[in-house]
Amino acid sequence: MIPRRKPVSPEAEQKSAADHALAARFDELLAEARAAEQELRDGEAANAPLIERYRLAKRLDTALTEAMRAAYAAERVAIGPLGYEDRIYRRKAKATPPVRVWSAEAERLLTLRESHRLTGIPRIPRTPAPEEQEELAPSFQPTDAGPVTTR
Repeated sequence: MIPRRKPVSPEAEQKSAADHALAARFDELLAEARAAEQELRDGEAANAPLIERYRLAKRLDTALTEAMRAAYAAERVAIGPLGYEDRIYRRKAKATPPVRVWSAEAERLLTLRESHRLTGIPRIPRTPAPEEQEELAPSFQPTDAGPVTTR
């Protein structure tokens, strides 16, 4: 007797539908990431102000994150709805060629994003707000001019 595979739950179907919608936007999101990267490179080449380069770098970070999430969603779509609940089924499906392609793409985008976060986002020097400036450097008036001890 062959045991039957357990049916897919409604929660898994909902997750699968959400992943289908996100995976369908992968090409669009990847194009947005490429456009954001080109804008950042153009801003760097034109020696744009630091604030503008920071804004462009954050936009690229957001675009890479969205494209990466869509790639992982496409990987889960390629695995199928049963993969949300059955870890053995998911593990076996991860070894198939279509899933491997999406896994490699998702990992590539993850690596790009992390590399960009570490080296591509310029640091902006903090300028304290006017009310913070008094807290950072208050006018110090000693009350007692006695000797300073270290006990």
